[in-house]
Amino acid sequence: MIRPNALQAGDTVAITALASKIGYDQYVIPAREILESWGLNVVESKSLNESFHGFAGPDTRRCEDFQQFLDDASVKAIFSARGGYGTTRFLDQINYEAFGKSPKWIVGFSDITAVLCDVYALGYESIHGPMPKTFAWDELSLQSLRKVLFGESVQYQNPPQTYNRLGKVQAPLIGGNLCLLSHLMGTRSEINTEGCILFLEDTDEYHYALDRYLVHLHRAGKLGNLAGLLVGSFSDLKDQPEDFGSSIYEIVRYWTDAYDFPIAFDFPVGHEAVNVALPLGRTAELTVTAQGTTLAFS
Repeated sequence: MIRPNALQAGDTVAITALASKIGYDQYVIPAREILESWGLNVVESKSLNESFHGFAGPDTRRCEDFQQFLDDASVKAIFSARGGYGTTRFLDQINYEAFGKSPKWIVGFSDITAVLCDVYALGYESIHGPMPKTFAWDELSLQSLRKVLFGESVQYQNPPQTYNRLGKVQAPLIGGNLCLLSHLMGTRSEINTEGCILFLEDTDEYHYALDRYLVHLHRAGKLGNLAGLLVGSFSDLKDQPEDFGSSIYEIVRYWTDAYDFPIAFDFPVGHEAVNVALPLGRTAELTVTAQGTTLAFS
């Protein structure tokens, strides 16, 4: 995997709106101030101040803004202001030719999983992590993002969990929002999971829908060839486990019990306050023991 250069003080970074509209004063201004406190120069897209139904401007506007920053060699990182919905509507119109000549960090999660997987399929690292809308949610997560961006090492530890499956593996880390990973199949952004550590998270879903997404991954052969699995937060679910008959823990274990790779549940990634930065595509060492889980990067 090709790793974009680590950021340095004085570098220029961009904030753009790839999906849903965002409150500029509430989220973008404080995020810009944080990035500037890191010594970065911040440029902004026009779509940050636009809205078109639930989107941050029409598809053409959001697409043009993203393309502009991809093509600008002086921009060293692109932050999606938030997720929501809308990125896949224009993703096939994006041209990565200039990006390939001058790779840069692309940062986001949730709906931005689509872009991260698109970039991963081309052979580049990206960052699944806090976005301007969520910068203020948790200082630990924000600092983990800063460390990854500036080339510092990161390692995460998590307490033991009843449903964990023990083991130790070293493999590339991929993943993101479960719904998006399912919907990306059959597109240019579909991920190859073979020999990888997969991480999953989601929000605002029914238990049966989570089961259906995992059935899709299972039938498509995306689970049986894994090296390991990290299960993040599944937030604000629309029903209770008893309504479907299984919790998210039981659903995941049901569709993975035929395999023997290590599994770690309740990993701090997803739509909760603690959402640590994960460099997508980078080799990681996952260790799951009775004492807890450790994820370290080489």
